Amino acid sequence: MDIQALSNLFSTTLSPDPNVRKAAELEVRRAGRQEGMLAALLQIIGSDGVDPATRQACAVYLKNRLKRSYFLDPKSPVSDQVPVLPSDRQAIKSNIIPLLINSPSRLIKVQLSNSLRSVISNDFPNHWPGLLDATKRLLNSHEIREVETGLIVLLEITKAFRYRQMDNVTPEVIEQTFPTIVHIGTKLLESPPPPLNAQSPELPLLLHLICKIYKTTLVNNLSKHQQSHSSIVPWGQLFFNIVNIQVAPELLPQDETERERSEWWKAKKWAYSTLGRLFHRFGSPSQLPSVMKEYMPFAEHFVSVFAPEIIKTYLRQIDLYASGQVWLSRKCQYLIFQFLNECVKPKSTWALLKDHFERLISTYVFPQLCFNETKRLAWEEDPIDFVRTSLEELEDYNSPISSTSTFMMSLARSRTKTTFLPMLSFINSVLAGNALPQQRFGVLSMTSLLAPCMARHPSVRPELESFLMNQVLHEFNAPEGYIRYIACQVLCNVSKFEVEWSNENNLSQHFHAVVKLLDDPELPVRISAIEALTALIQRHASVKVAVKPMVGKVVQDILKLSDETDLELLNDVMETMVKHYTAELLPVAAQLTARLCELYMRLVKDTIASQPDDDDDDAVFDGQDPGDDKSYAAMGMAKTILTIVSSLDSSPDILAQLQEIIAPSIIYTLENVALDLLTNAYDLVDSLTFNLRRIAPCMWPIFEISYKLFKSDAIDFLEEMLPSLDNYISFGKDVFIQRPDYRAMAVDVYTTAMTSEHLGENDRVSGSKIAEALLLNLRGHLDDALPGIISTALKCMQGGPVTRYLRIANLNVLVNGVLYNPAATLQILEAQGATRKFFEAWFNVISSETSLPRVHAKKLSILAICALFETDPTTLPHTIQEGWSGIMAGVLKLLRELPAAMEARKALFDRHAKDEEDEEDEYGIDDLNLEGDADADVWDADSEYLEFLAKEGVRLRERNDQPATGYEDDDEEEEDDDDDDWAEDELGYISPIDNVDAYVSFKAAVEAFQMKNASAYAAATSGLNVEMQTVMMEVMARAHNTNSQVQFK
Repeated sequence: MDIQALSNLFSTTLSPDPNVRKAAELEVRRAGRQEGMLAALLQIIGSDGVDPATRQACAVYLKNRLKRSYFLDPKSPVSDQVPVLPSDRQAIKSNIIPLLINSPSRLIKVQLSNSLRSVISNDFPNHWPGLLDATKRLLNSHEIREVETGLIVLLEITKAFRYRQMDNVTPEVIEQTFPTIVHIGTKLLESPPPPLNAQSPELPLLLHLICKIYKTTLVNNLSKHQQSHSSIVPWGQLFFNIVNIQVAPELLPQDETERERSEWWKAKKWAYSTLGRLFHRFGSPSQLPSVMKEYMPFAEHFVSVFAPEIIKTYLRQIDLYASGQVWLSRKCQYLIFQFLNECVKPKSTWALLKDHFERLISTYVFPQLCFNETKRLAWEEDPIDFVRTSLEELEDYNSPISSTSTFMMSLARSRTKTTFLPMLSFINSVLAGNALPQQRFGVLSMTSLLAPCMARHPSVRPELESFLMNQVLHEFNAPEGYIRYIACQVLCNVSKFEVEWSNENNLSQHFHAVVKLLDDPELPVRISAIEALTALIQRHASVKVAVKPMVGKVVQDILKLSDETDLELLNDVMETMVKHYTAELLPVAAQLTARLCELYMRLVKDTIASQPDDDDDDAVFDGQDPGDDKSYAAMGMAKTILTIVSSLDSSPDILAQLQEIIAPSIIYTLENVALDLLTNAYDLVDSLTFNLRRIAPCMWPIFEISYKLFKSDAIDFLEEMLPSLDNYISFGKDVFIQRPDYRAMAVDVYTTAMTSEHLGENDRVSGSKIAEALLLNLRGHLDDALPGIISTALKCMQGGPVTRYLRIANLNVLVNGVLYNPAATLQILEAQGATRKFFEAWFNVISSETSLPRVHAKKLSILAICALFETDPTTLPHTIQEGWSGIMAGVLKLLRELPAAMEARKALFDRHAKDEEDEEDEYGIDDLNLEGDADADVWDADSEYLEFLAKEGVRLRERNDQPATGYEDDDEEEEDDDDDDWAEDELGYISPIDNVDAYVSFKAAVEAFQMKNASAYAAATSGLNVEMQTVMMEVMARAHNTNSQVQFK
């Protein structure tokens, strides 16, 4: 390949002219199919005579190409992807490490490292056996660039295998290389080899790589070598030395953001992170999951030898930072308190931390929460960002506020008897003194975070009303906007836990203070006030009544704030208002929905506009994900619209108006393939069509677009589409009867779902449900499609292993075929020699005690058997004639079990209703630790969750190691991999057979059976045992005594 021409081509991809750039990118794609192209790229990347930007472009393309197509499974070909040819593979393996050694560009090294990982993932060790020896030679080199490259290669090896459960490679790599690299790290700190010195930029880079390599190996396991005393001691000492090293200020950037990114602080970050991971995952005996007890000796050694030293080191670091003697990066602060948080629950580490918690709260946690200069600038320059940051920093893994807040909450929850009241005393002491406003903001922030614990504490809860009256109420009138903001936050969080007000006037004063702040000049205050008002409405009937006259204004305020800020929390606020004031908002529901749709459309358009071009898959530079905030806000807005729709299910006229308003927004979302919003769009379609029980003309374009989407960009959204598609078939069957093209679309969705290699079992279950809906609702209008549906279901039944859920769903399609047209379906089965196999599978399921638990499935089988009884005997195959006795016994078993299944479904409905009520009172805080030994080991809900995850991981690994079971295997013990939810009835599912009385239908069918085919009837009944004869008499009597005459025709 012409290297100069290829270099020029990549240079052209950087052209500012979009037409020139696009043409060049297309040419690059074509060139990528040629043998030798990647080998040529390596030469360009290594050429000093080529422009650095072009070399960078080539490196990025190489990374993307190897990631996508270094290896492609011939059984699962990917369109437009060509696997890397053997000659290019060999060229890459021969040249990529020398390129890493000699590349002067850090950016190019990053791309080459990622490329190397793709090769390692596929070829090491079997197809690249010499890589480990080459890496060891580099690590033992006297050339710093070669040592750095050796560390990079080793890092990519560990990255390539870090998530592999059955990893036999990494332990061997660790044993052969880790003694070398810990020696390198130790020597770098003690006496850097020439030409390195303490000021050399390579020094922290090498330490950074060494720490990162170690941490990368800790994802799943800790190798035997790493557990050994000879390994953990030097490694632990290295991590401590890196943490404690005091970097000269002149070696660091002055700008704090740049300082965070410096190699020295990256090295420190990875040292802190590794110590934390060792303790959290493997080093805490009392928190070690039961399935990881093989690590107990290591854990006991670590907690007794290393944990005390870590705590001592970290407390010293915090003291130095709090006194202004040292600087700590935000990430390192986060990691320090993440570790200290892990030390709260184990008895041994809590004993070391117990005497220091008050100092940590007063000298570090409290200052972190105060109103500082950073907050002041955000408040004044970008108040929207202030609100967003205040919400996000509690979950930000780079924010010390996140870990310190979690630490404070862990103290309150896990060590309640020791820590909680002293923390409240500190808050009261600051509020009672002459604290600055910035400090009052800090302790009120602490109060807001601790509100759930305060509301649960038996001695604190009765004092909350007094606290609010004495310490919070007057702050609503504070001259500082940020104090008014945090006062609303305190009231909001306290109100979520049903604090009882002994004096209604006290509640009224807080309510009026909040209402006043709805018109505050400061945007964050208005947002916080609307949150607080919503919390009061949810918990206090008197407030709900008081807001009624002003609900229109409140809703308008929310809409205005939503338009200004795009904050997702305002969508939750609006949902609450709609739920509590449905009747008051009914007259303006259409106008409100129209306004929400306007806001939604603006957000969707902004989201779409920020998306990268679909054709940029092979673009030269990596894309990013802009517009996430807009997308999340649009999701929230759609959810709010859905709440309005759901609340109006008893007002069909208004709902019909809303449908006309909402449909264009849904159509726009689908036509523009806004994938992030498809789930929300289909939730709206489902709610609109289900609540109205009819399909309006404005909704049919959505069905057509959905079919096109399923066949193109959204094939993996079938599960989300399913409820809507079912509604279209169920409530729009008159249109389906008139439109053969619609019927063909629905059938094609089913066929594609069952046969596409790109779809999984959940999608096949969804497809089966669509086939069910068609057969149940379009009786007599699917004759031409019936052979295809039955054949597709048979292929699934006769195919490879499937889960129990899919097996039942697919079987129900065939049973539906029998119900739809017994003679035609049996003829199709006979033609394919599958009649006996089908009936065996069907009645194996019926005879099982647990394989057909749902009411719908039982009823379906009962009615299908009834249809067999009523069928002209001359059209039935010989296989059926031989099995009437078993068929009769099977249907009687189902009829006997049906009442219990219906009771179970009713109980499920009742339980679901209760769960929804309970969810409104659940705020994710466990009970406080007020019982037992205050200093004992704590095993709480978080510990139980980690235990569950560990056990689940073991279970999944064991299941993956076992051979798959076949379709016809009904051994219950072999099928415990399925979720128990498969057996429960689907709430909200409506079927044409729901109102059919199975007993009346059975009685009528048996009578017809006796008249049409007396000999078969005699054979069917004479073989019944006494128990089944009794069941039959009971069933016939029940049918005779019932008033229902509903049968499925």
